[in-house]
Amino acid sequence: MSKALASFVGLLALLLGATVSTQVRADSDFKVTLLGTGTPVPIPDRFGPSTLVEAGNQKLLFDAGRGATIRLRQISATKGTGTIMTKIDALFLTHYHSDHTLGIPDLWLTGWLGMSRKEPFRLIGPVGAKSLMTNLESAYALDIKIRLEDEKLPPEGIATVVEEFEKDGIVYDKDGVKVIAFTVDHGEAIKPAVGYRIEYKGRAVVISGDTRYNQNVIKYSSGVDLLIHEVCIARPELLSSSDYNRRVMAHHTSPQEAGQVFSLAKPKLAVFSHLVFLRGSAAPPTVDDIVAGTRETYDGPLQVGVDLMSFEIGDTVIVSQPKP
Repeated sequence: MSKALASFVGLLALLLGATVSTQVRADSDFKVTLLGTGTPVPIPDRFGPSTLVEAGNQKLLFDAGRGATIRLRQISATKGTGTIMTKIDALFLTHYHSDHTLGIPDLWLTGWLGMSRKEPFRLIGPVGAKSLMTNLESAYALDIKIRLEDEKLPPEGIATVVEEFEKDGIVYDKDGVKVIAFTVDHGEAIKPAVGYRIEYKGRAVVISGDTRYNQNVIKYSSGVDLLIHEVCIARPELLSSSDYNRRVMAHHTSPQEAGQVFSLAKPKLAVFSHLVFLRGSAAPPTVDDIVAGTRETYDGPLQVGVDLMSFEIGDTVIVSQPKP
């Protein structure tokens, strides 16, 4: 297929909010893959929140929810190459809720013991990252000691390098890839909480992190190629009958509010990930309900993410659905 035709098909997909076959490739080495689009509730087809960004020769991971290593292994198998797990340049954390961090020990330890990582594990996050990693090192100290003595694994592969930041700004800048952290609002008690903007070759991706409707997300997402945003939905009767669900909903962004963010930021493509479906005695809401709510305030290109959906970012954003 010619580049001109590929560009036309990609543009048509954006206008219609449709997907494009993996047979159409973007002329780009900037790719984003949703590893996990779920919540703390274990769901077989939606693992914990995690997003892989590949820019040039760099691989950056944003959050490491339940099952992130399994998704990385699946991508490696699909590509027929060595495991991506040992090639992560840095893991970035948005906040310290467990569903965003449960995969850290798996990524850190398994990348060493099963995949023979030979470089230190690099973690970047707001204040709290050093405490988290120090305690994980203590928790797994005996396991590490045994494997060093018994399996003779390289000690440099289990080492960690942790970087913390306290304010908005550039937190990573290497070989043309820049990551900017910005504060978001996940609730009065849930601090710190941040989103990230990733820039490469004049293009940009924003990952909102967990947040309520927030002006900072709009500011850092203005005109980006790809805006990946969380969303939370519940039946009205469920909210009226449950204090807990009202509190959870108050920490997140509704479809209508997300639509307002998209309308103001005007990304080339808006994507939902980390789909929070609040459940109760009534029938749970659906993906169609999320789309309908969003369309009340936004009529632009939209994708509801699923695990292993990917986006190639070039002149257009090419969407690839996961293979069965």
